[in-house]
Amino acid sequence: MKKISIIILLIMGSLFAVSCDGEDGIDGINGVDGVDGVDGVDGVDGIDGVDGADGVATTGEARVFELGFVSDEAIFGTAAFIENLDNSVTVRLAVNNTPAGVSSPAHIHMNTAAEGGPIIISLSDVDGDTGYSQTTFNTLDDGTPITYDEILEINGYINVHESAENLATLLAQGDVGQNALTGNQTTYRLNTVDNPSISGTATFAERNNGNTLVTLALENPIAGLVSPSHIHANTAAEGGPIVVSLTSVDGDNGMSRTSISTLDDGTPISYQELLDFNGYINVHESIDNLATLLAQGDIGRNAQ
Repeated sequence: MKKISIIILLIMGSLFAVSCDGEDGIDGINGVDGVDGVDGVDGVDGIDGVDGADGVATTGEARVFELGFVSDEAIFGTAAFIENLDNSVTVRLAVNNTPAGVSSPAHIHMNTAAEGGPIIISLSDVDGDTGYSQTTFNTLDDGTPITYDEILEINGYINVHESAENLATLLAQGDVGQNALTGNQTTYRLNTVDNPSISGTATFAERNNGNTLVTLALENPIAGLVSPSHIHANTAAEGGPIVVSLTSVDGDNGMSRTSISTLDDGTPISYQELLDFNGYINVHESIDNLATLLAQGDIGRNAQ
């Protein structure tokens, strides 16, 4: 009788252990495969002592970065950076709603996505039928050794292109390493000035390294225009000189993205310092018509 009781307890324990894999059985975030418990993160296929990519054992350490949509809002995903026991790194991409039958090239580039930069690590193509890509490496493309700890601090971003024939079209993109966003952000209103139909927002987002991603988003932009944008010193009511040149707003989508680590004169400035900055933003109509302002708003200590 005692032996039977022990056997029953062992069976119940096994069933409980199976039911706990993958964060209470919930597949990912909002059903997205590849995050929190699915295929390579938090206890499944390569993390927490389970064999990793191609039979490479992992240490159980991993970091997940977001890949945002670019040309199609339905296409986004994650990039999991996984530490292996042999000192190599595995990068697993999981992208939603990829085009079936298409192999989509993917790379880690130098710098932030807002700045752009050269390819430093070529990743395996994303399989359009599954949305997955998996690459294990211990060097950059040029042969420079790189460890898991080093790649977590890399100055880089990931691009997923539509296909080898259409590299100009990006399916997904995301900053990684030191450039990834912390989740801290502040949004300022850009008010109407000379065109009553145009207004917008300026969002300041903090990076892991303390730098700032500034995203301008205009409502009702003028198609075909490229609109210069700047951060100026003082309040909008006072006026002042340009202190940070921002990426021009694209009139076709109303967007501008700029990574800021210094003022134009080279003075370093952090996200926290920008939140207390004495400044305002101007969005001009065009390089040929700087006198016409599309939108304007106080930022930092001057914001209402």
